[in-house]
Amino acid sequence: MSTAVSGEVFDDNTIQRIVGSEIREDEVAAAADEDQVVLAIENTAENVSKVRKTTSVEQVDIVFLSDAAPSEGGPPRKLAKALETHKTEITRLQLEIEGNALLFHAINSRRLLLRDLLAMEFRPSGRVVIYAAAKPPG
Repeated sequence: MSTAVSGEVFDDNTIQRIVGSEIREDEVAAAADEDQVVLAIENTAENVSKVRKTTSVEQVDIVFLSDAAPSEGGPPRKLAKALETHKTEITRLQLEIEGNALLFHAINSRRLLLRDLLAMEFRPSGRVVIYAAAKPPG
């Protein structure tokens, strides 16, 4: 399989060499993880600076919040309020991820669009969790 990015085509081996980390994905209901996602959204400004400094991670977990996708009516009220409050920081986070080859290729390899990214968390031992309002590919 190959992935196109800005006119370039990367095969899975190339992406694995760039990312160099295990990429896992999970699908959950937004309401099930709502408090955790809101906390991640509230920490977005701090995470923007962490993205700038990130050059390697052990594992990337992409959590698809399918019921929060625009096609499903959007995020639940509490999540929507946090997103609106931190809109500027989230936009900066998306731009920083776009400029970070490691994280960008991790999400791109799962066909996740930057505009669907809601928040992320840096967890101990090199693990990154990315929350997205989207359905998993396929």
